[in-house]
Amino acid sequence: MSRESVYQILEHVRDGELSVADAVTQLKLEPFQDLGYAKVDHHRAIRQGTPEIIYGAGKTPGQIVGIARAMLERGQETVLITRIDKAAAEEISKSFELHYNELGRIGYLGTLPEPDGDGSIVVCTGGTSDIPVAEEAAVTAEALGNRVTRLYDVGVSGVHRLLRNMEPIMRARCIVAVAGMEGALPSVVGGLADSPVIAVPTSVGYGASLGGIAALLSMLNSCASGVSVVNIDNGFGAGYLASMINHLSQKP
Repeated sequence: MSRESVYQILEHVRDGELSVADAVTQLKLEPFQDLGYAKVDHHRAIRQGTPEIIYGAGKTPGQIVGIARAMLERGQETVLITRIDKAAAEEISKSFELHYNELGRIGYLGTLPEPDGDGSIVVCTGGTSDIPVAEEAAVTAEALGNRVTRLYDVGVSGVHRLLRNMEPIMRARCIVAVAGMEGALPSVVGGLADSPVIAVPTSVGYGASLGGIAALLSMLNSCASGVSVVNIDNGFGAGYLASMINHLSQKP
């Protein structure tokens, strides 16, 4: 159940099209559904504005299918599934039409919503090797109703590539900056842009990068104002937060 459906129920009561008792019955529908191996949170969209999203890692394809089916049967129009490999995606596709992004290991069932955010979200990367994490962020943001502009391989080793893309950066409502190695990209972007920057450290880099810890620490110590940091390789978290920022004006 979404916030929109709650508003519709209340409007039907106001207009005399639905009795108070019937409205209460609809609102009392079980807020979560116990599948044994998972408790599907059907009321999350009411509380948070965004329905539950399936984290696929560690789940069997059968479990993912069962959770997704429960969501779709309750009227969820877009079911986002993160961290699924190609083999799992192929199994899921036997039950549903899965739109799968192999690079980002992310997919969705149903249809993408029309973008209704306040502006656009830019997702940029330091290098090509950071694109898988960036794609997880970009697809997440798109599945949550945002226009996304991708700027890939615009890192500080050739900063002119970034400067050549200043127009989309300056027009963005929020920027997701994804980088490994020393993680300098978010600081540079944060010094150029007038919108919030969400920094995503990746595990890309040589030995002393320590699996992304070096980039994480660099981003946490950024001297640019307006830069926040998510966990290593957490493209989903960055895309989700960017969407929240891009929808702030619509909060009741």
